[in-house]
Amino acid sequence: MFPLLLMLALAGLSLWLERTVREEEALHPSLRRHDPDYIVDGLVHTRYNALGQVESTLVAAKMVHYPDDDTTELVAPRMVQTKPNEPRMTVTADRGTLSQDGDEIFLYDNVLMVRDGAVDRPETRVRSSFMHVVQAHSIVRTDRDVLITEDDRVLSGRGMEYHADSQEMFLRERVRGRFEPRKREEASK
Repeated sequence: MFPLLLMLALAGLSLWLERTVREEEALHPSLRRHDPDYIVDGLVHTRYNALGQVESTLVAAKMVHYPDDDTTELVAPRMVQTKPNEPRMTVTADRGTLSQDGDEIFLYDNVLMVRDGAVDRPETRVRSSFMHVVQAHSIVRTDRDVLITEDDRVLSGRGMEYHADSQEMFLRERVRGRFEPRKREEASK
């Protein structure tokens, strides 16, 4: 009985070993390692709407794409969104990644979002360590701490979502604010 069990165990081990080797051979060597398949220095990517107007521009010092997990990394990314009827929004960071379809940008480290001012409102600056930009819907969100400054007003909190089309900003938790009173001359204008 022992020789029969030993032969069955060896046959099972041989089958498992053959299947493992064949699966490894099926993968291209570049898909088994995390090596880039292309690198772009000085990336400039511009999106246009149906009328041919510029909607957004993504600039990065370097872009690196990895085929094994289809990730795209960005060094020093800067995204400028200029959709019609929305204030211009500029987001910069130390590094970032792109979604597979390129519609979402994940920004990390020293992230700064600047919404341009207008006649009726001042420029707004939002700082955080992480932001997620969904370009198609003009949404910027984060689950991290944020610091928002606008003239003499300062807001801070944890978790934010900004809708550029409606110009609404939502803070999720631990919200604190400081508003300086306007001077009499400004209030009477």
